[in-house]
Amino acid sequence: MDKKFAVVLPAGGLGKRMGGNIPKQLMLLGGKPVYRYCLETFLSMDEIAEVVMAVPADWKSHFENELFAKESERCDAVKNCATLTPEMRAKLKIVVGGAERWQSVENGVNALTSSAEYVLVHDVARPFISKEIILDVCNTLVTKGACLVAKPAVDTIKIAADGRVEKTIDRNTVWMAQTPQAARIDLLKKLYARIAAEPLDFVPTDEASILEFFGEPVYIVKGAAANDKLTTPEDFEIFAAKIKTA
Repeated sequence: MDKKFAVVLPAGGLGKRMGGNIPKQLMLLGGKPVYRYCLETFLSMDEIAEVVMAVPADWKSHFENELFAKESERCDAVKNCATLTPEMRAKLKIVVGGAERWQSVENGVNALTSSAEYVLVHDVARPFISKEIILDVCNTLVTKGACLVAKPAVDTIKIAADGRVEKTIDRNTVWMAQTPQAARIDLLKKLYARIAAEPLDFVPTDEASILEFFGEPVYIVKGAAANDKLTTPEDFEIFAAKIKTA
């Protein structure tokens, strides 16, 4: 598989549900910033031509110093966080994110400069993405088209209003969206141009919702519990425990 694939990592959120004074992607997990886990996974893969990370404007210099500073210039307080190799650095670019997640992704997509045909968008708050799932996404992109990683619902799903159950739906038709979510780069750019010309009347929560809105088919790549999102302090404790037992 040649280098047809680029990656955008939206890391522009401030993680308000996590609390604290720094973005959750910078919090240490197992002695390493949360965002570094998936970043290093993507940068280490030969199939990935480039990675663009979209970060909060006020923290851009922090990310640049942490990722591009020489070993002697780095903060000794960050443990288990080795300097990126020259090959990894050459693949990486950092841009400022947008007001909404989808706008951060748009900024990242517009910053891509390689000859890649496809882009995978992944939340840095999902640190334990596997190379196997990434390769499944790449294969699905080439053989079928736009796709997202999702895992099947295991609980009974209820629809409710005002605290009262209205109906039960078939959980076999329900999938819990994860990332990466992926599409052709030229397709996403075309849809962003359409949004610019005629703004949406809703805030897209992910790339799949934009593709769906414009009638583009989106295929499912089966995900895993290990790819769940780190959102709350309780999640942080669970993820930290996973590292200890790994």
